[in-house]
Amino acid sequence: MTPGNNGASTPEDDDPFGYLYADGQANGAQPPSGGYGYPGSVNRVRPVGTRQYGQQAAGAPPAAPPQGAYGRPNPHYAAPETLPGGGAPTAPQQPAHGGGRGGGRRGPNTRGLLIGAIAVVAAVVIGIAVAMTGSGDEDDKGGDQAGAGTTPTQSQSGEPSPSAGDDDDEQRADLPTADAGSLQAAGGAAQASDVAGAQSEGGTYIAGLNKTGASVTWTVDGIPKAGAYTLFARYSATGEDQSMTLTVNGKVFGSKLNLGNFTKAEDGDFAKGWTETYAYPTLNKGTNTLTISCQDGDKCNVLLDQLSLKEGQVTR
Repeated sequence: MTPGNNGASTPEDDDPFGYLYADGQANGAQPPSGGYGYPGSVNRVRPVGTRQYGQQAAGAPPAAPPQGAYGRPNPHYAAPETLPGGGAPTAPQQPAHGGGRGGGRRGPNTRGLLIGAIAVVAAVVIGIAVAMTGSGDEDDKGGDQAGAGTTPTQSQSGEPSPSAGDDDDEQRADLPTADAGSLQAAGGAAQASDVAGAQSEGGTYIAGLNKTGASVTWTVDGIPKAGAYTLFARYSATGEDQSMTLTVNGKVFGSKLNLGNFTKAEDGDFAKGWTETYAYPTLNKGTNTLTISCQDGDKCNVLLDQLSLKEGQVTR
């Protein structure tokens, strides 16, 4: 075929794309309306936005049913709902969280939280117990200190222990000590020196106090100030415990002055029975009179060696 018009053939037959060129259009070339290689939907000119996709073109034959391999119907095809077991297969179930190892997300570690909470509570309880124990100790100490300053209402007796605080003793006023020879005996009481162990000068002591009305009086001068003092009495007692009446400035102090047999000396063994007792009388400033007497109901079988005073309530 040579260029140009060579007979009855039309430009579109000679060149199927002749309508695209100016010379083809001049010769009357028209876009094809269909045929091999030219689907009808290719060269349809439509306004923008009017074309729709996915729909069957107008005049197109209905879609053929599914075919088997190589276009042949598949005799084994069947709808899923016709298979044994009913409808379409269900979606696979998701495994439960926390199943096996490496499974889904695990829940909170409640066991660890519980242990931590118990530890905190235990620490708080221990702290409270320690605080309460310390408070109890302070209360006990306070009670002991308060009790130490209480003035006794009756005579105190026993083996005195050394007084607490030598510095306090040095600051206290020096008070006199009365030997048996300086005491005033009355009511049948008198000085003696037959029994060994007395510390008064010459080994003397006051005997004969075991009769009702017998007494020994100490008039002491030089008390520096009014207040509580400690009266010490050194004596000897045997057998059962003894007790006598203490009078301070004419007034009976407490109930009885305890003259116990603290050495456990056998009856009559006065040489072994020397010991000491004490009481807490309240004295006036200056001169005071202290009397130990045997009254009705008293047990007075004792030997009296010495009397002495100390300021305050002490136990030697």
